[in-house]
Amino acid sequence: MSSATEYAPAKVWTWNKANGGRFANINRPIAGPTHEKDLPVGRHPLQLYSLATPNGVKVTVMLEELLALGHAGAEYDAWLIRIGEGDQFGSGFVAVNPNSKIPALLDRSGPVPIRVFESGAILVHLAEKFGAFLPKDAAARAECLSWLFWQMGSAPYLGGGFGHFYAYAPAKMEYPIDRFTMEVKRQLDVLDRRLAESPYIAGPDYTIADMAIWPWYGGLVKGWLYGAAEFLDVQSYTNVQRWAEMIGERPAVQRGRMVNRVQGELSGQLRERHDASDFETKTQDKLEAAG
Repeated sequence: MSSATEYAPAKVWTWNKANGGRFANINRPIAGPTHEKDLPVGRHPLQLYSLATPNGVKVTVMLEELLALGHAGAEYDAWLIRIGEGDQFGSGFVAVNPNSKIPALLDRSGPVPIRVFESGAILVHLAEKFGAFLPKDAAARAECLSWLFWQMGSAPYLGGGFGHFYAYAPAKMEYPIDRFTMEVKRQLDVLDRRLAESPYIAGPDYTIADMAIWPWYGGLVKGWLYGAAEFLDVQSYTNVQRWAEMIGERPAVQRGRMVNRVQGELSGQLRERHDASDFETKTQDKLEAAG
């Protein structure tokens, strides 16, 4: 192992913003709003405040899949939250999600608005609300929820662990990269073994478990996350590759991946979504061409 400067922690940790690296401007050791800002509200029953990170994509895929099934009540407004600029610390956003993380959903379909935060909770809320993508059979439901919560527990190792130290940390350090690479490859092996025996994550049917896992691990094996596909030898996970390709071919998944996106091809960026026709008329390439 390469040598590293020895670090002796202080008795009591104090925050040094200078050590924050790429995300120093948005990371802080306290919660709560930094400024007053109300959230916009559109005309649809569901108001989503998000960004097209893997966690955000889970929810927009779910909403687009519900609409594809004919659930008109799943119509939604998707408002862009620019986390690099601190939108998540506005008072309105904190009122919907006290943890200041995207995505956050405000369900205004009933007499009293319901806030839902954490992407897994949003998926379950929508699945139960519309009776879709979550099995009703007890054993199948348990399998689906087990894989959903597997993803919720595993993603911090992939994003906050591997992704941070491999792609974003101010300096490359062998120990944390090795530590989190080992865990991410173990997780890929878990998925590959599961997908060797089942077409979808939770069984024979497409569920919220697939919607939760695909933006993270599907994106990883398709080369969309951290520029790490070769490093992780993702081609060796043939069952995950098969599944990732199959999910990615779904039209609702392709639409969901576009919503609240601010990076990549302009034709794939629909920064805000307020109507189904926006996919045809308001992608960023069309807006910029129109001046």
